[in-house]
Amino acid sequence: MSDSKLALAQSEVLRRLKEWQPDEMGLHPDGSNYVFVLKLRPPGGPKSHPADAGASPMHAIYKPAKGERPLHDFPYKTLHLRERASFLVSSALGWPHMPPLVVRDGPHGEGSVQQFIEHDPNQNFFTMRDSCLPEFAPVAAFDVLVHNADRKGGAVLKGKDSRIWAIDNALTFNPYARRRTVMFEFSEEPYPPGTAESLRRLLQQLQPGHVLRDELSGLLDDTELVALMERAEQMIESGIHPRLHPEINAPWPFV
Repeated sequence: MSDSKLALAQSEVLRRLKEWQPDEMGLHPDGSNYVFVLKLRPPGGPKSHPADAGASPMHAIYKPAKGERPLHDFPYKTLHLRERASFLVSSALGWPHMPPLVVRDGPHGEGSVQQFIEHDPNQNFFTMRDSCLPEFAPVAAFDVLVHNADRKGGAVLKGKDSRIWAIDNALTFNPYARRRTVMFEFSEEPYPPGTAESLRRLLQQLQPGHVLRDELSGLLDDTELVALMERAEQMIESGIHPRLHPEINAPWPFV
């Protein structure tokens, strides 16, 4: 599939996530915050979209703001906004693979609604790293950029399409939090080829007046945006991952 067709498919998924209505909902058992699985259907009637004719329901992950557990290092009820910001940055970069995500109203109020990825639930970073470690390199680099404080082993999926998908990107962008990850294999290793060029393009889009900058300004505060740009510049200059310390930079639990 060409890049243009992929982009069109993503834009269509985003529209459906935004417009389609919840038909069924169930509580996801493994979330530390309240996480729900939604079945979404087209609204029908005069609000129906021509592209929705004959479309099958889609499943999505819904994380309402009011279901977020208060944390000492992240402002309350901002995690859904940070997930959206992570998706926008990944889309601008072209890496890593991240399921389309919107912020919208839902059965329990405003929250993030993200496409559910069909995957093997028995796979995580630890079960896959020996066979496909290079495929995790874009995720590890992205986590440096967004200052991810919670990259557990289960926060990556092996999709039915065989791609690695980065999920649970909410504890991000706060420059005062500790970066935490299980991907210690990338400590002090070079970033993937093309990373610097991607980051330079991102920095251009983060300048005032650009669409991405305007969107992120509604999700993050000015301090976080400045820190994002500073980290991008540092990554370009250094060319290698920062050193990780097992007593400081490891999440708990690991999966």
